[in-house]
Amino acid sequence: MLDSLSGQTAIVTGGAKGYGLGIAQALVRAGAQVCVTGRDKLALNAAARINGITPFQADVTSPDDWDRLLEQITSTTGKIDILVNNAGGALRIANTEDQSDDMITAAVALNLSGAIYGCRRVAPIMRKQGSGIIVNIGSVAGHHAWPMWGVYGAAKAGLSHFSKSLFLELRPHGVRVTTISPSWGVTEFTDAAGLGSRDPATLARCIHPSEIGRLVADICALPPHLCVQETIIWPMVQEVNPL
Repeated sequence: MLDSLSGQTAIVTGGAKGYGLGIAQALVRAGAQVCVTGRDKLALNAAARINGITPFQADVTSPDDWDRLLEQITSTTGKIDILVNNAGGALRIANTEDQSDDMITAAVALNLSGAIYGCRRVAPIMRKQGSGIIVNIGSVAGHHAWPMWGVYGAAKAGLSHFSKSLFLELRPHGVRVTTISPSWGVTEFTDAAGLGSRDPATLARCIHPSEIGRLVADICALPPHLCVQETIIWPMVQEVNPL
């Protein structure tokens, strides 16, 4: 994988921590220049200490922030080879009736609309280049139903479906679109979703950011005539029955 993405320019949203940081680091190791976005200034500053990573404070739910980001990158590099829409999160895991309208709106914006805003702006750039890959980070919750995960799962299911439609739009122009749908990972997601602490021995057997990162880099490094439509990743420690 070393230098397999040499000279390429990449954007990773939500790239200052968790899966996003693991993805950014893997892309850097593969030779790409990576811009990571996020709202947490402290986390962005920490990520900026890694050679090859450039931080950009932005909220993916803001179209204006997307415009600022793409203006800066294209004015500097003139191209975008890789877009990883990683930003997302389960803002609140609760029964639908216990969620406010504002919370539902925010969850859909973070997990679906924000990625669409980015794709809408990057698609014409990649189409003009005749190359590029968009990787949307979905979730197994977009494929399987659990109580209290309905809003988050609906947004991620929408992202998966959108990705397939976007692939059909961009395939004739040499642009690839893929979705990676992970499950239980060793990130801040568990705490942010209010799911409580987990046994360290169990977490050690879940999905690690570096593992997602390696997968994303490998998919991006595939020959340009090949595209992985979607990959679903389960940790072996997680039992899902029925699958």
